[in-house]
Parts: sequence; C-alpha cells; structure tokens
Amino acid sequence: MTTIVVLTAGVSQPSSTRLLADRLAEATRRRLQASGDEPRIEVVELREYARDLANHFVTGFPSASLRAVLDEVADADAVIAVTPIFSASYSGLFKMFFDVLDPTTLVGKPVLIAATGGTARHSLALDHALRPLFAYLRAVVLPTGVYAATEDWASDGDLRTRIDRAAKELAAALGLTVTVPTSRTDAGSSDVFADVLPFERLLAGPGTS
Repeated sequence: MTTIVVLTAGVSQPSSTRLLADRLAEATRRRLQASGDEPRIEVVELREYARDLANHFVTGFPSASLRAVLDEVADADAVIAVTPIFSASYSGLFKMFFDVLDPTTLVGKPVLIAATGGTARHSLALDHALRPLFAYLRAVVLPTGVYAATEDWASDGDLRTRIDRAAKELAAALGLTVTVPTSRTDAGSSDVFADVLPFERLLAGPGTS
C-alpha cells in the first residue's frame, strides 16, 4: 500500500490551500486506484503545529506530536506540499517545517509542489522558490507544479487539467523503479579506465594508431 503525506500550510479556515491539497490528493488517489493500488493518504495541516515548530527552534527538540509528523513524512512514499504565496515566496510556516525536517528525509522521494495566491503573477514562485528548496533537499520534484490563483476557482477547467496532469506524474513516479549502476564495473566494464585514450595518442593527433 502506497503512503502519501499531504503537507498544507494554509493559515485560514476554510483555506484555498487546503482545498487545492485535497484536490491533488483525490486526483492522485484515483490514478493509483486505477492501477490497483489503494493508497493511504495523510493530510497534515501545518498551522496546527505552528507552536510546536517555534518551540523546536528554541529548544532543539520536537514535541511528541511534531515528532510523529516528521516520522510520517520520513516513512511516506511521496509528499504533496502546498503553500500559500506571501511576498512572492512560500509562507514562513511552510519554511519552518522544512527547516526542522532532517535534510536526508526527502532524498529520492517524489514531491508534488503546489501553491495558492491572489494573483496569477505569483505563479513563478513555484519555480524560483519551491523547486529550488526541494532540489536542495534532493527530492524528486515532479515536472508539473500546480498554482491556483483566485480567479482559477471560478472556472477551474484549466486548473483541473493541471491537477490531473500532476496526479498522473506522481502516480507514474510511484510506480517507477530505476536501477542505476554504481560503477563502470556494474555497467559491464571490468576496468573503469579501460576506454581512456592514452595521453601520448592524444598528443599525436587524429589518424594515428
């Protein structure tokens, strides 16, 4: 059974950030169910852990409830991370969580990034703020990031298309197994330097043997 943790950093209630997170989670669930998987999807409202995150920064130790969330992210097969955009970047609450997360937690893990904002002009925050953050954490960031501006909710045909595309990519990433050779020997060569041209032949120029 696949486990997906959905991290949503909305600060209001109800929250468009939570709404986008739920739609992404449901679209991903449908994709995985179609392939025979019944995923377990856990939604984490980071606003409920704001005080715990602040205390963690001061004391250096997470509370029991925050520790459980950090462990859940570590054990998950994939993460959906959704933040509101403030001042052209992710929220402070969103950043606080990833500041206290062990930097090795997301290595090689598929992450679907998404954001909400008042205007479409802030959609570039996906690429100049969120994508670099998760690249630094060495996560596998999916090609499609989903941004929802206020006007997208009125007639969400294009938004629905982007949600479905991102969900399809996440489902594909969860079903992908890649074997990477650890050395030239694994790739079929017995000597890692076997194909290196001798330096004297490089000096002799082309056409020499």
